Amino acid sequence: MNTKANKVARDYYGILGVSQNATQDEIKRAYRKLARQLHPDVNPNEEARFKEVTAAYEVLSNPEKRRVVDLGGDPLDSGGGGRAGGDPFAGFGLGDIMDAFFGATPGGGRGPRSRVQPGSDALIRLDMTLEECAAGATRELTVDTAILCDRCHGAGTQNNSKPVQCDTCHGRGEVQSVQRSFLGQVVTSRPCPVCRGFGEVIPDPCQQCAGDGRTRSRRTISVNIPAGVAEGMRVRLAGQGEVGPGGGPAGDLYVEVEEHPHEIFERDGADLHCIVQIPMTTAALGATLPLKTLDGEEELQIDPGTQPGTQLVMTGRGMPKLRSTGRVDGRGDLHVHLEVVVPTKLDAAQSSLLRDLAEMRGESEPSLSHNGKGGGGLFARLRSSRGHR
Repeated sequence: MNTKANKVARDYYGILGVSQNATQDEIKRAYRKLARQLHPDVNPNEEARFKEVTAAYEVLSNPEKRRVVDLGGDPLDSGGGGRAGGDPFAGFGLGDIMDAFFGATPGGGRGPRSRVQPGSDALIRLDMTLEECAAGATRELTVDTAILCDRCHGAGTQNNSKPVQCDTCHGRGEVQSVQRSFLGQVVTSRPCPVCRGFGEVIPDPCQQCAGDGRTRSRRTISVNIPAGVAEGMRVRLAGQGEVGPGGGPAGDLYVEVEEHPHEIFERDGADLHCIVQIPMTTAALGATLPLKTLDGEEELQIDPGTQPGTQLVMTGRGMPKLRSTGRVDGRGDLHVHLEVVVPTKLDAAQSSLLRDLAEMRGESEPSLSHNGKGGGGLFARLRSSRGHR
């Protein structure tokens, strides 16, 4: 029987009292709190528990080990690359807790960091009209970014010179100091202020980039915006962000769409809405009216007896439906909301005609109807009906 397969993985999150979605800062804070309570110098009866929470912190603070836990495994299992010996929680002492508190263990450190670092992502915002969002667009954008230094090609040195070991930290990238705490006297480490943690200095830095390996520059790039984009959507241009220190790989550039309000249409996802005002005679008699759409001018059929607030739907005359895959899957609809305009000024002849019509239809006496509608404009009611706040 495979006894290893039947083992239940330790609940490292439960040991520290954090959720599975906890950030590294939350994990560290939880560990610090427990370590202060359980350390043998403070609470000798909780040594086993202290080792347990320290082991849990070691696992969850390590991205690779934490990934094993999230997949249902146990990185401290004796058969799975954990600590040597039968007790996976053994071997934790003052050095482990100092590493969590101060970023270094007594008498040792993490070593120098690489001068070559990945570049940062960049974000620019692009103003677009509704018509451009519907059709898609190709834009030329000018960005201010960090590029590889063309003189030293990222090395940061002048005339092919080489960095030399830092005299302050002797290549370790960090300096140590003695501190006293409730745990006693400990040696802590911090990045070397002279070499900034690199362990080496550049005595003859490149005059163009001052040793950074990159310079600032304005450059023009072409970006294709797909049809159907909306406010807040981003287009990712891989490797078009800033070059990293020391000529490190460039980050990504994100282009975020800012959609201008349209003078006629209001957008709701892939659907469009507009208001069309018609005279009361047109509402009564019906008509065919020209209507501007994204596809050009089309005919809008008004049936006789159309009531105020009637909504006509023109199928497939809305915005393209852009999927997460970048493909367009059909189009939304155009919703036309009819407002019947009642004349406010009538001459004597017009008034007489309307009175005659009212008498012919037996409408001389008004009738009241309580429809329960509240105040606000059309689009306020539309937003309410669609769940907007």
